[in-house]
This record gives sequence, C-alpha cells and structure tokens, in this order.
Amino acid sequence: MPPPGVCLNIESERNLRDGRGSPTCPDRFLGQDFSDLKSYCLRKRLRFVDNSFPPDIRSLGVGLLKPEEEKRVVWRRPAELASSPMYIVEETSRFDFLQGVLGNCWFLASVGSLTFQREIMNQVIQSDQRFSVDYAGIFHFRFWRFGKWVDVVIDDKLPTINGELIFVRSKTPHEFWPALLEKAYAKVCGSYMDMNSGNISEALKDFTGGPHVTFKLSEASEKLWDVMRRAGQSKSLMGCSTPGGKVINNDVLPNGLVNMHAYTVTGITEVLCRGRPVKLVRIFNPWGRGEWKGDWSDRSHLWNLLRPEDQNYNIVRDNGEFWMSMEDFCGNFSEVDICCSDMNVLAGSHSSSWRTEAYSGQWVMETTAGGCPNHPDTFPKNPQYRVTLQKTPEDPRDTNTPNLLVSLLQKPLRAHRNLAELLHIGFNIYEVPPHLKDLREKLPATFLKTARPVGHVQNFLNAREVTEFFRLKAGDYVIIPSTFMPNQASSFILSIYSETEARIKDMSAYGLTRTKMNTTNVDESFQLFQQYADKYREVDSEQLQRLLNENLPARFGLDLCKSVVALMDLSVTGRLNESEFLRLWKRAVMLKDIFNNMDDTNTGSLSMNKLQNALEAAGFGMSDSMLNLMAMRYGYANGQITLENYIFMVLRIESMSKTFKRLAAGEKGMMLQESEWMHLTMYS
Repeated sequence: MPPPGVCLNIESERNLRDGRGSPTCPDRFLGQDFSDLKSYCLRKRLRFVDNSFPPDIRSLGVGLLKPEEEKRVVWRRPAELASSPMYIVEETSRFDFLQGVLGNCWFLASVGSLTFQREIMNQVIQSDQRFSVDYAGIFHFRFWRFGKWVDVVIDDKLPTINGELIFVRSKTPHEFWPALLEKAYAKVCGSYMDMNSGNISEALKDFTGGPHVTFKLSEASEKLWDVMRRAGQSKSLMGCSTPGGKVINNDVLPNGLVNMHAYTVTGITEVLCRGRPVKLVRIFNPWGRGEWKGDWSDRSHLWNLLRPEDQNYNIVRDNGEFWMSMEDFCGNFSEVDICCSDMNVLAGSHSSSWRTEAYSGQWVMETTAGGCPNHPDTFPKNPQYRVTLQKTPEDPRDTNTPNLLVSLLQKPLRAHRNLAELLHIGFNIYEVPPHLKDLREKLPATFLKTARPVGHVQNFLNAREVTEFFRLKAGDYVIIPSTFMPNQASSFILSIYSETEARIKDMSAYGLTRTKMNTTNVDESFQLFQQYADKYREVDSEQLQRLLNENLPARFGLDLCKSVVALMDLSVTGRLNESEFLRLWKRAVMLKDIFNNMDDTNTGSLSMNKLQNALEAAGFGMSDSMLNLMAMRYGYANGQITLENYIFMVLRIESMSKTFKRLAAGEKGMMLQESEWMHLTMYS
C-alpha cells in the first residue's frame, strides 16, 4: 500500500524544488523505476508484464470494442507479430503510422507534429531503445503531466485481433515505436478508451510542457500569419482542427476535409503567383490519406503558375498531406494550436529570456471554490497570487508586444481522462491600489466588490487550459483564478510567463499562524470531572464520551473520544487525569461558544464558508491549502462541519503545532527515527 496522498504531495513538492520532474530528471509515474524493473527482468531472465496497466480489458476500457470483438483480443509482443521487430526503422516520420479503430486523431496529429522536432521527439520516445540489445519486454516514455515530467513504464504487449494491431500501426510492419508510444499515453490517460476523442492541445502540451496558445481562426488577425511563420522556423509544435456539431461525426466533406477532425500543421511558406504573394499552409491528416481538393491541393492548376523552385513545394502523393492558402485555412478550420519552447515565438517580442513561475492550487467546495466575479460574496475566497512586475530595460522593438502570458490549467480529480469533467475556468487580474500595497493577505472583499480588473480571460471555457496575453506596466497585481460557478472542485496549475523581471507570491502560502488560545475558567469543571471519574480520579475514552455527549450539544463517537484522549494524555496511560481533563474542558467550552456564535442559523453545524472565521476566532490563521485539507478531512459531503468535529480539529491543530515546535527545538525542521515517528503518529 502506498503512503497517504498528503505525504506524496509533500514528497512531490520537495522533489520539484530539488529538480525532480524536469525533462532530464523526470518523476516516476505510479512509482515505477524503469532501470530497476529492467535490471530485475534481465537478471531473472523474465519478460516484463506491467501489472499497473495489465494486458486485459481494464487497459482497453469498457465499451471501446464490441463484446464479440473483446473476446477475440489477444495481447502479443512485437516478436510475435514480426520476425525481426525494430523500435525505429531509419528515423521517425509523420508518414510512419496509420490510425487504428481508436478515435485519437488529436493524439496522432500531435505525434505528426512531434516528428519535426528531433530533440523533443527523442526526449519523449527515448529513441535509443532496442529489441535486440538487453531486451526484456519493457519500454519507457516521457511526458509532461500537470506541472512535471514523468517517466512512464510499459510492457510491449499490444492488443491484436487476428494477428493485426487494433490501434495505431506502422506502415512498415516491423516498426513499433508508434504503437508503444500510443500505449504509454493510454496508460497516463487511464485506458485506450480514455483516448477516444480529445483536443490536440492536450498532447502538444504533454509532449513539450511549454507555453501553449489556441487561436480561433474565425477571429484571426493579420498577426496570426507572423506567429505561425515564426513557429514554423523554431522548436514549435502546431496542430489544427475542423469545426463540427455537438455529436462527433468524422464525415468526409465534398472538399476532402474531415468534419470534427484534428490535423498537423507541417509547413508554412509564401510564394509568388502572377506577381502577387500567396501565403500557404501545409497540413497533414493523421489518417495517412484523405486530402483537401480546393486551391493549392496536390493537383491544383495553380502550382503551374509558380516559378520552378516554388513548384518543388508540391509533391503529388496520396499520403494525407496537402497545401492550402491561409484564407482557405482560416475559412475551413476552426482553430490552430501552437506549443513552443520560446515565448518570443508567440509574443512576437525580442526578449533574450522570458521568466516562468508555476503554482499548484485547489478549488475546494465551500472554502476556496468561490466562482467568478458574478458571485461577489464568494469570489474573494478563491486563491490569489500577487505579481510584482519590475521596471526593467526593454528592447525598443517590443513597446507594443505583450509582456505577460497567464496560463490556467485544470487538473482533473479522476484517474481516467474521460471521467474527468472539465469545468469552465478563467482568471481576473487586479492592480493593487496604493493603500493595499503593504497587505500580506488576500485582497479584501470590500475592494473586490467595486474594483475593475485590468485583465481577464475573454471567456470562461470548459477547456483543460486557458491562456491570455497582456501588456501591463510595472507595478503590483493580483491574479485570481476561478471556476465560473462557485463550489466546483478541482485542482489547477497557474503558470505566469513574464518578459520583465517579476516577483510572484501565493497570497495564502502553505502552513498556519497561531496566536495564544485564551481559555476561561469554568466553575463547574471540577464537579463535572468528579461526577464521571472512576475511583482513581481518571476518565477513559468511554467515560469521556458519556461526559461530552451529556454536557455538550454534540455527538462524540467512541473512536473520536479515543483520539481526544490520545491528544490530551500527557502521561500516555490511555486515560485523562484531573488536570488533563480540565485543560481539555476549558478548550471545549471555549470552542463551543465560538461555534455557537458562528452558527447564526442554529442548525448545529457550520458551513465551510464560516470555518475560516471560526478558526481565526480560536487563534489560528490558516492558508488555503491547509483550509482545504481541513474541509476534506473534517467536513461532510454537504459542506458542513459539526461541533464535535470542529472541537477535535482545533485540538489536533494545536497539538500538532506544539509537537513540531517542541521536537524542532527552534529549528526549521526536525528529524525522527522510525520508531519515534510511529509512536508519535499512531497515538495522537
């Protein structure tokens, strides 16, 4: 059994700080270490079988194939499909593969674009892998996934029917890099079924981890051509898609294009036709067939009007690749996606270096999921990030270009891609007024209710990622990412790319602050203890349960009372003596009074919206990340927390805080032996 998620999150944050999760030092997906697994298989003379993505219906996904087809599926290794299998034959190319029965043209169009960038391609597919040397039936690939690079391990068992690959296959029968790459990506998606339909921008981002922008072609300006031209000359990946209705239907239109289909942009050029410049875009259909039939298609007469050297651009071959004019491109495709490693490509700037900062956060129901500014009462609860743009020397050519790109990417809470609901997300940017420049906390609700943002997304979109360019003067700003509606839960990554020097701070950093808890003397506490204590003047957890439930408007369970005893039991006897009980009772009464004051509806429970105020009244200032954890751990699904859970939560916060300070002895951290750690965590 793996350690708890909170432990894994802390480990992941530490790894990122130490450089883990980079392209050269990726994190291990699902904790699998490729080198260790391969060495073990070679030592034991085994062929690797991946139990985390097993060769059965769980990895295919239910409903992808017809029931009678599922029964015929046989998972075979490449050596069972070809006499001399090879990972790569000569070199990788967009013409290597053909799409199978899986509706993942969005993924394969991205692969087609990936083949143009050798350095990125080799990083993703680990091109030095072989079937001939040290073969153990194990391969690995690297993808960028939600803020970090991961190394994904797979076995090479591939699903077949009648000895033929079901999904993507190579035109060269003994080449297998396309099928193995597809399997690795299916693993991170959850199954092959989870790759069925998608947006090309997802895979482009996962292949590069770089900044990404989607351009709506119906709103394209003259600048789009310049962006595409720069992208075509740099380490960029480009893809595009055709429009369609609500129902996915890949009909072939009379002009040769496929409805609701993803394509790769493979070339950008400009030619002279009858003395006039013509902008041309080259596009590739991942089906490996089916081409545009209009102007500048393979057999268009317009090619005959060009200079001989320009006619060489056109290769008449039914391979799915074709040219079309920029005008026809904008008229027949709905959007183009560009993902790159150089921000100057997208911004049109000349900066020597753009700076990048990324922050992970969460929207949790009733605490930090405040919705958009249309909901002024809850909007201020959203996470807030302060950005200070420094005044730095700028290239005179960049006076009209953007100097800031903000990207908001939502991280689904489900392991299976197709089960994840994409929320409508966006963000707003506010300039910090002079009277709030020294503020160390979130912008207050009183300010946000009347302030106008200086920047925002054009529309809240139910997309995995939304991005916007801005040009802002030097100064202090706060970016507030949010869902459109309140109380919609998800994780997110906010990435900020700045041309000028910038300082960025999470306005609700990890951790908590504590002020002294002022308890009051309770006159009846001694008599109360005497009433329930045994002859040794102690109470155990069962006696404490009866005492609390009979004297507080609460319903403490026995297990909760055992936990309370463990927190307050200084002598580690499993019982509370008089002084330990009095210390507990004073706190319980004080917390009950705070709770009742907050419970203005007299329901016996508090909404998570009021939890932060109740914690502050008890002496604890809590970050968004801690507040989110408390809501998930001690709250109910209806967004409420009861008195007994509130009391125990505050007692535990106080106890754990004191424990750390005592054992850290004034240092920033502490070191424990395993036995000490087990004693501390198992009885607390």
